Amino acid sequence: MKYRALIIAPVLALALLANQSPDQRANAQATPGSFGHAEQLQYRIHYGLVNAGIVTMNTDESFATVGSQPTMHVRVEGQTLKSFEWAYKVRDKFEAWVNPQTVKPLRYAKTVRENTYYDQDLAVFNHSEGYLRNRNGQLPITAETRDIASAIYFLRTVDWGALSIGSKKPVDVYLDNEVYNLSVAYAGRETIQTDLGPVRCLKLKPELVVDRVFKNKNGMTVWVSDDANRIPVRIQTDIQVGSLKVDLTQYKNLKNGFTALGR
Repeated sequence: MKYRALIIAPVLALALLANQSPDQRANAQATPGSFGHAEQLQYRIHYGLVNAGIVTMNTDESFATVGSQPTMHVRVEGQTLKSFEWAYKVRDKFEAWVNPQTVKPLRYAKTVRENTYYDQDLAVFNHSEGYLRNRNGQLPITAETRDIASAIYFLRTVDWGALSIGSKKPVDVYLDNEVYNLSVAYAGRETIQTDLGPVRCLKLKPELVVDRVFKNKNGMTVWVSDDANRIPVRIQTDIQVGSLKVDLTQYKNLKNGFTALGR
């Protein structure tokens, strides 16, 4: 298998969703309140029965300034565990500096280290003019384009429980000099058992692109907490060889009470 999927599937799943036609899209607006400063989330990645890696999601303790704009700095990082690095070593980081009200990025940075492979990307967004600038030059974007890190946090602001089952939420995501037109479908409520205890969740179904990593366009399910935080609690997906399961193991400094836990 391509071991990079151990990080790509849970962290970058949004970048592999199926396209939606333009008439299905709507101008998405964020409703901040689901996360705040100094939040820390940690996840365990299982490849089959093997404990293979961890993913962390963090926000800074205070605002950062990009130009004259106060921003919130968010980070999504993935790495393989030392016990798994005989097979493949991964150290990936995706960062965004976002408008605290709209969760739109002003700046994005990616640093990828995978065995001997190394890659970086830096993009500066100009939403008012409809483009971003990166090392390749200028790329046209929609008014709602976000990078992968800010897209994950933006989707936490969606009131999924207010949608009817089967409804889809579109979001445009920039990754590696491309903008993907994406969607996630709401699939109802479910209580799942986790290492932290039972958690009441909202169930989401991204539509995947069948490629070298994913073998089934409906093969991923994401559970987010059914409370004001909308924390990703579990991600489960089939890949070309085996399956991945990503579970929340630690949390700190949530903006709201974790009321979905323990019921």
